[in-house]
Amino acid sequence: MKTKHFLRFNDLKRDEFEYIFARASWIKKQFKEYEQYWPLVDRTLVMIFEKASTRTRLSFEAGIQQLGGSAIYLNTRDSQLGRGEPVEDAGQVISRMCDLVMIRTFEQDIIDRFAQNSRVPVINGLTNEYHPCQILADIFTYIEHRGTIQGKTVAWIGDSNNVCNTWLQAAEVLDFNVHVSTPKGYEVEVERAGLYGDKHFEEFEDPMDAAKDAEIVTTDVWTSMGFESENEERLKDFADWQVDQEMMSVASSNALFMHCLPAHRGEEVTAEVIDGAQSVVWDEAENRLHVQKALMEYLLVGKMKNE
Repeated sequence: MKTKHFLRFNDLKRDEFEYIFARASWIKKQFKEYEQYWPLVDRTLVMIFEKASTRTRLSFEAGIQQLGGSAIYLNTRDSQLGRGEPVEDAGQVISRMCDLVMIRTFEQDIIDRFAQNSRVPVINGLTNEYHPCQILADIFTYIEHRGTIQGKTVAWIGDSNNVCNTWLQAAEVLDFNVHVSTPKGYEVEVERAGLYGDKHFEEFEDPMDAAKDAEIVTTDVWTSMGFESENEERLKDFADWQVDQEMMSVASSNALFMHCLPAHRGEEVTAEVIDGAQSVVWDEAENRLHVQKALMEYLLVGKMKNE
């Protein structure tokens, strides 16, 4: 049987996501009721970090332990990857000593090459191009609050970064629409986004037009990791792309505000919005734990019945 990885959102099919979302709901219920559930006893997750993290490390490390397994943390200072060992060799060696690998790194090519040489499932914890686990949590959060995302509209306001790219992939797989509004020079690169099927997104010059009647309004920091030298220029370029109450008012009356965090209040979003009644950012953050537990279980043991 071919090893299944989660390197891009479209690595899995709609029916697989429907199972993972249902499974995450059941696993979350067990967690909330303090019911022990250990399907991954004696399974080991290796977490490789080339980029700093709070939510990703905490959610994966806590998640595997809550499923009965254990986690080993590696960063480039602690491994031969930081000393020039070929990624292919690292994939061969590391995958012989564990059951699952999560990597948070720079270029997507790094994680692709690692996975090609891995005997065990590899999960993308974030690359420059994609952030599939974040969108997994975001969509699960929407389902919890509003039901199916099929046919709905997501307004992406700001930089067309790895999170935006992943929303676009998710729209193709799960059949919803994405309205994207970015400043000139920061538009979606269709090839980089990895879009292969029908076009489920539309671009808008005016962010207010993108937000109109949307069921989700979402954004991210204007300066992602690796672009810090551009911060001053980006603050000027993105000044009109702040999500504020006026923008939320043109969205659907049931619209939710989302942000992958960390957030910069007063830049990409106002405090009134992120701390307001339509914001679900804390649910999003928590749900990284639950959907990733469902994902890890699925990749390791396949489909289970909700008891």
